[in-house]
Amino acid sequence: MTSIATILNQNPTHAEIFKLSGKLSSKIDIPAYVVGGYVRDALLNKKTNDIDIMVEGDAIKFSKNLAKELNVKKIVEFPEFSTVLIPYSEINIQIASARKESYRKKSRKPIVEMCSIEDDLSRRDFTINSMAASLMEKNFGEIYDPFSGIKDLQKELLITPLDPDTTFMDDPLRILRAVRFSAQLKFNLTSFIKDSIIRQKHGLEFISKERITEEIIKILKTDKPSIGFHLLKKLELLPLVFPELNTLGGIEVIDGQGHKDVFLHTLEVVDNAAAKTEKMKVRFAALLHDIAKPQTKRYYKGRGWTYYGHEDLGQHIIKKIAKRMKISNELRDYLMLLTKLHLRPIALAKEGVSDSAVRRVMLEAGEHIDDLM
Repeated sequence: MTSIATILNQNPTHAEIFKLSGKLSSKIDIPAYVVGGYVRDALLNKKTNDIDIMVEGDAIKFSKNLAKELNVKKIVEFPEFSTVLIPYSEINIQIASARKESYRKKSRKPIVEMCSIEDDLSRRDFTINSMAASLMEKNFGEIYDPFSGIKDLQKELLITPLDPDTTFMDDPLRILRAVRFSAQLKFNLTSFIKDSIIRQKHGLEFISKERITEEIIKILKTDKPSIGFHLLKKLELLPLVFPELNTLGGIEVIDGQGHKDVFLHTLEVVDNAAAKTEKMKVRFAALLHDIAKPQTKRYYKGRGWTYYGHEDLGQHIIKKIAKRMKISNELRDYLMLLTKLHLRPIALAKEGVSDSAVRRVMLEAGEHIDDLM
């Protein structure tokens, strides 16, 4: 059986947490495993600072004992989900009982039942996240992989452990997680997973706006965000999660004159921004800078296509987007400002620009002048 004992011991702080968890497991007779993303990232040689521990038994009892060993005074309990968060140094340790969750139709409040490790892993989103590594002293680091996650990791595939319709119906947010993981890891979705996503996409209507926004932001944080947004478009998800982006695509031709596809142009700008900065808000501004072009598009015979005033109208559209997506006022104002000013640096690059014009842009952009440029 595959073991990642060596990898689990590479980070001294993590190794200490795992060692104490193993000793505690023997002492109070509660089997413990590190699960999900930590195991996946360990096998991919990726660094992570979030540790998810699953126990076959009382997670709250286990967590209180572990927190005492780690000298953590305060833990955050979620008894209805049998889950506890232990804030330790810069690491978030989440401990949960092996559990099954089911949902009533049109309700996002799960019915939680305790279960075995295999049942717990079966309810997870993808096989690459359905692996566990033992923290117990007798077989430390040994991987439990009932759904062939290692094989799918090697093939760079995203596959659900159970029937995909069931998986996505149980928690429709997994649809967006599929897109995000595909963008993050550059893994492929199989055709039957894509078909299931299209069938189950309307389940996203019952997901909170905050959770959807969180996934959009995670896509923006990937190395090449266009991968995720192209997939959202291809899987017909944009009308549900970001309708304003969906209207950007397409080319209209009049008198033999066409214009560029604003959706493709936007994603090119986002990728260019991503290549220059890890700042999510700059990438977000790039995503929204031309959001008003469909409404301002006009054709003038002899002059061609124009988008006069799209930078001004864009601010009003962003205000509506921010309200729907539950974006903070600070981020909203930043996105509106950069959209308003995004054409100005182009004008400054022309010959004969006055010093006062440069000063006006610097004054309006303020502390965000570097982000604008």
